[in-house]
Amino acid sequence: MRIGWIAGIASLAFWAAGAAGQTLQVPKSVVAGAAISIPSTGSGAAEIYIVGPAQVLHQKVQLGETITIPQGALYAAGRYLAILSGQSVRGHWAFDVTPSPDLEKISFLARPSRLPVGQANGVSGTVYLFDAYGNLILNPVPVTFQYAAPGGPAQERTLTTRDGVASVEMNSSSRQGNANFVAHAGGVTSTRVVEQVPGDPCSLKMTAQPAGNQILLKTDPVRDCSGNAVPDGTIVTFTETQGDRQTTVDVPLKQGIAQVTVPAEPGARISVASGVVLGNEIRWNR
Repeated sequence: MRIGWIAGIASLAFWAAGAAGQTLQVPKSVVAGAAISIPSTGSGAAEIYIVGPAQVLHQKVQLGETITIPQGALYAAGRYLAILSGQSVRGHWAFDVTPSPDLEKISFLARPSRLPVGQANGVSGTVYLFDAYGNLILNPVPVTFQYAAPGGPAQERTLTTRDGVASVEMNSSSRQGNANFVAHAGGVTSTRVVEQVPGDPCSLKMTAQPAGNQILLKTDPVRDCSGNAVPDGTIVTFTETQGDRQTTVDVPLKQGIAQVTVPAEPGARISVASGVVLGNEIRWNR
């Protein structure tokens, strides 16, 4: 059935005679997916068109009998118009299809999927609740969020959805590893995995020892402020200053340690850093 032709019938319904207003007893509201019984008065054959935001139904009817819309036929929530058209009758009735209160699916978004340890309110979770027909459930529903991560007790908060949505923020724990972020409502559970990675280096310590006519510089194992090993590939910068000369070398961590050789310059000052974190300084006097 072409929508344009149905729209034309709808326009005819708006100038229907007042007597047609009592032909159908359409409920003001029905639940998505529910069967509908519509008593009718009068006699003769007619047609009913039910037009909604995402679907159009058409059915031939006999006035004076009950019109039945089968279960599952009306499934998209929204405002609908029932239009009756026959040789001796014209009429239209507005009604609402509301989401089913039965929760079927949780859409759970967790952001980010990867974050450093020790971040207050670092990870957020947002849920959207849907019925079996994909309608957003607008009635308030309690949702329980749980965040279980290595190195800390499980965090749990229960919130009530507003207009079908609930959001929460959780802290990342102090240890690296995978955390389970869970949303639970009405017997339905959705789980996301959040990867907790080490934070920035927290302290740096290097040692220096002679290596022929050079100096071997080597860091202790580099860790973040929570004691997690900083990942390999993190850049450590060694700087040697002698008078107005300066030599800088960037070295990636390998097996948690950075090391490099620089020229042995008597009286040189040697420093180490990674990002904004400064380590110890050594003056080479050999």
